[in-house]
Amino acid sequence: MSDDFSRQQKKRPAQSQKKQPGREHAMEPRPVFIRDDYRGSDKLVGRVALITGGDSGIGRATAVHFAREGADVAIVYLNEDEDAAETRALVESEGRRCLLLSGDVRDEAFCQDCVKRAVENFGRLDILLNNAAQQHPTEDIEDISAQQLTDTYATNLFHFFYFSQAALKHLPSDGVILNTTSVTAYRGSQHLIDYSSTKGAVTTFTRSLAKSLVNRGIRVNGVAPGPIWTPLIAATFSAEDVADFGSGTPMGRAGQPCEVATCFVFLASRDASYLTGQVVHPNGGDFIET
Repeated sequence: MSDDFSRQQKKRPAQSQKKQPGREHAMEPRPVFIRDDYRGSDKLVGRVALITGGDSGIGRATAVHFAREGADVAIVYLNEDEDAAETRALVESEGRRCLLLSGDVRDEAFCQDCVKRAVENFGRLDILLNNAAQQHPTEDIEDISAQQLTDTYATNLFHFFYFSQAALKHLPSDGVILNTTSVTAYRGSQHLIDYSSTKGAVTTFTRSLAKSLVNRGIRVNGVAPGPIWTPLIAATFSAEDVADFGSGTPMGRAGQPCEVATCFVFLASRDASYLTGQVVHPNGGDFIET
């Protein structure tokens, strides 16, 4: 399968890939959200998951994987209605239910309402995946405005607090909180100073929250993807950067969303029952000291 992904990456055109975030159908090649040969094994039967940023990219891939493993899914997204509807159709094609929740995760009241509506709709909540994020490549720190800094932190970090606080009222003793951090949290990024610093905070948040909740039986873990082919990349990087995206990894290619989603499946399931406060690193072979 890795050879297939490598060939697909080489097909990516070098011309501008500027698209609206969340426009998976406009990307060429389309991100791979689940492998054709992926077989669910009832790892999440009877569970309910809420995923922020669930309309596309890693969020969509995880929603479909969770559904194939037996979970019902609520996905939170900003305004990409077409992509959200497609994700819902994919979840429902797996025989599971899907709730769409549209709004701004920077708004604490909206985050609280999402959790409330998910519980009202499904009757429970077992898994929270804090995943929504934004990034704005910037050459110099002097060019990062106060508004950009505020928006990036509110989206990439604050909503992790809002959703976790609201979810804890409903998560059972074997509940799970999962957080998407990034390889940039460990190696830094001169072009994504604000973004990478939020991901460093997410990593610390994961470790700290895990210690805080361990006596309640709630596991908290994270995933730190390397370069993954998602709409966020096509929407925020230059054509030159998009054409070379992921080529600097030991595997020589970007990863696919499905290659991250399986990490979340593992951490959400009882297979990871002895893991909390940990971070998994699907990054194409980069060595990370944790």
